[in-house]
Amino acid sequence: MTIVAAADGSALGNPGPAGWAWYVDETCWRAGGWPHGTNNMGELMAVLDLFHSTAHLPEEPLHILCDSQYVINCITKWMPGWKRKGWRKADGKPVLNVDLLKDIDAAIVGRKYTFEWVKGHAGHDLNEAADDRARDAATAYQAKRAPIHGPGFAGAGPGRAPMNPAAAAGPATGATRAPEPADIPEQPDLFSMFDDGPDPAFPPGPDASLRAVVELERELLDPAVRADPLRAGELLHPDFEEIGASGQRWSRQEVLGMFCEAEAADASLEVLTLNRLDAATALLTYRSVDRRGTALRSSIWQRENGRWQVRFHQGTLEA
Repeated sequence: MTIVAAADGSALGNPGPAGWAWYVDETCWRAGGWPHGTNNMGELMAVLDLFHSTAHLPEEPLHILCDSQYVINCITKWMPGWKRKGWRKADGKPVLNVDLLKDIDAAIVGRKYTFEWVKGHAGHDLNEAADDRARDAATAYQAKRAPIHGPGFAGAGPGRAPMNPAAAAGPATGATRAPEPADIPEQPDLFSMFDDGPDPAFPPGPDASLRAVVELERELLDPAVRADPLRAGELLHPDFEEIGASGQRWSRQEVLGMFCEAEAADASLEVLTLNRLDAATALLTYRSVDRRGTALRSSIWQRENGRWQVRFHQGTLEA
């Protein structure tokens, strides 16, 4: 019989207090987290723990509901190529979250599994249940208390929980140490980091206020994300438009078409300003640097239904 489960992650600040959870039903779910992690780490850890928790049932197929295109693409598309390149991306840079990915790569050997993308925060019962538990775990770490771990999977061995990723992360790679047992556990889909609690994009403090929107912009610059129409489409608002340096206006559909047809240059991002225009709108200005030179850019990000999407973008080559 196929095991159907939702897996989700949450981070308050991204990075910040983070949680993960998988959910089958009220009698079968598990959650955990860390004092400091990212949404992607939480998404990956939820999937990893689900494989660990069902390892005693190796013949049972797993059908995993996930609202993270990042996780689905990592496991079903990108990992084989990364492994061949020594866990490096096409541009030679180290893969992020590599220890969690290596553990997943080992855990899926011999397993039958499928992934199904579901839209987050859209009323899907299993996804909402997993999201609630992941957010609760992140909130617990924010409040400096142990999270509720849940009943787990019947017949599973002792659960495994990761050490604090921040304590083990390499400064250049952001990699985390492999999950290990603990008494109290301490993570390029992209929008599930935004929950219905305090707005993680604008928490108190000037440094933290930049993190979430800036990371989304970096995702949009990632060549791997631009090559994935579904992932890129999630980032662009339905009414998105761009004005280029030539003065030409581009629609959302035209931009997505260009993403698919053109080879994207790997670019870095230097933040200039991030200002909150209103409760649901942020203006980011930055300098991008790639092999063609530098450009000054501005993006307006808008939050609707708990998700941030870019509504407008303009770029001008720097003299």
